[in-house]
Amino acid sequence: MIPLLGSGQSNDWRRYRYEVIGSVGVSNFLGDLGGANQIGTHYFRDLEFAETRFAAGIGLRYKITPRLAMRYCFTYGTVAGSDALTQDPARHNRNLSFRSRIYELSANFEAAFLKDRGGHRYRLHNIVGDKSYEIYSYLFIGIGFFHFNPQAMYIDGKWYDLQPLGTEGEGIDPNIKPYSLWQFSIPVGIGFKYSFDKQWGIGLEYGIRKTFTDYIDDVSTNYYDPKAIAAANGPIAAELSNRTNLLGPFGHPSWTAPGTQRGQPLYKDSYMFLMINVNYKIKKKRQNNFFQT
Repeated sequence: MIPLLGSGQSNDWRRYRYEVIGSVGVSNFLGDLGGANQIGTHYFRDLEFAETRFAAGIGLRYKITPRLAMRYCFTYGTVAGSDALTQDPARHNRNLSFRSRIYELSANFEAAFLKDRGGHRYRLHNIVGDKSYEIYSYLFIGIGFFHFNPQAMYIDGKWYDLQPLGTEGEGIDPNIKPYSLWQFSIPVGIGFKYSFDKQWGIGLEYGIRKTFTDYIDDVSTNYYDPKAIAAANGPIAAELSNRTNLLGPFGHPSWTAPGTQRGQPLYKDSYMFLMINVNYKIKKKRQNNFFQT
């Protein structure tokens, strides 16, 4: 009986291979718009905490081994940026702003680097002790597919989708193609999970998404001729492409003339999530094969 008992304990995790995850948290963005009071970079020191927004998600985790797992998630969040928040002269003079809702599907591979279990795993009669718990810390990397749609508010108080307006000449100049609103990403991050019984747990996770687009904020290359934009897509499109004039006497229109730098195409945009997770393990019924031959 001792080998049978030992085998049952070591394989107990197989009965809880599937885990449902619900998440709430915040999102943020690293791109061309907004940022710190300095020349723009693609590093974390350029993060603008004032643009933090709400995020939420649902997911399913499948344990491959006690330390390895696959997780499939749908995550929603909003990212935003505003040049009005930075005092860097060139960025503040640009005076652009945006918001974009992110809808992401991802598949992530998880590897635990710290795993500890304590308390009583089984409820034994007349045995007093701590309840079962598990501490689980992990790294993850995966692949994601997401949709975004940058918008800007005009002086009339309405939000306008920027991609159809060709603010950098996309679709107007035959050599500049419109960018796609559907893109791939690479999620990378770290997480911590505390299970206070065999089925329920809570965790904290941070992940950043490396993307392959520089247009989440609709800013990447150079200013385009506003007259050509107005002729093709209307006067509002032209005004949303260059908003330095709204600064009045404090603006420098010569800094934003056609052909001058509007964004930095060398670095792609990134977005990130910081999430609190509630986890529920689905218990599989035990199969009784004791008398089968």
